Parts: sequence; structure tokens; C-alpha cells
Amino acid sequence: MNFWEKITGSDMTKEMKAFEARAKKLPAEYQTAWEKINANLWPHSDFTGRNLMPILDGVLGLLEEAAADGQNVQEVLGDDIKGFCLALAGIDGAKSYRDKWREQLNNNIAKKLGK
Repeated sequence: MNFWEKITGSDMTKEMKAFEARAKKLPAEYQTAWEKINANLWPHSDFTGRNLMPILDGVLGLLEEAAADGQNVQEVLGDDIKGFCLALAGIDGAKSYRDKWREQLNNNIAKKLGK
């Protein structure tokens, strides 16, 4: 990845398109699970989202293997996809980017007030 791709994020765009192409080859229930996983993981990304790329790649690989083995989505992910995503993002109750920004803002205000 060169500097320009890193600045513009075009490397991530290419990678996400590749993920979506791989996801389209999955059975319908797996595609639905992939969409839910995507929606639940992105709030736990850093500013650029690059920290999620290896996680998304691993999850998609897991879904591809499970589909090839003929397993049901619930057997692989369980009933709680949001909980599965929280476990992937870190610990249960992982901070979203809004939580991180809120904490940073509170710390900055506390410093200005001399606390």
C-alpha cells in the first residue's frame, strides 16, 4: 500500500469490495449474518477502520468454511450476533468510537478546569 492509498482509503475500498464479492457467494442466511456483523462491528473501529480489516477477513473466512461444511449459521455464530461482534471487538462492552471521543472530550475539559 502506498502513501496515496493510505491517505484516500482506496486500499480499504478495494478490500471491502473483495469482501462483498466473497460474501455474495455465500448462502442467503450467511449473507444476512455478514450484513449484521458488518453493521455491529463498524462502531468499534478506530478513526480509519483499518483495525477491522483483519477481523472482517477472519469472520468471512469462518463463514465460508462453515457454509462449505454445511453448518447452520446459528451453529456457528449463535443467536446473539451483537454479542459475537462485541467479543470480536474486544471484551464485552467494548467502547465504540463515540465512547472514545466522549472520554477524550471529558478528559480535555477536566484538564482545562484543573481537575
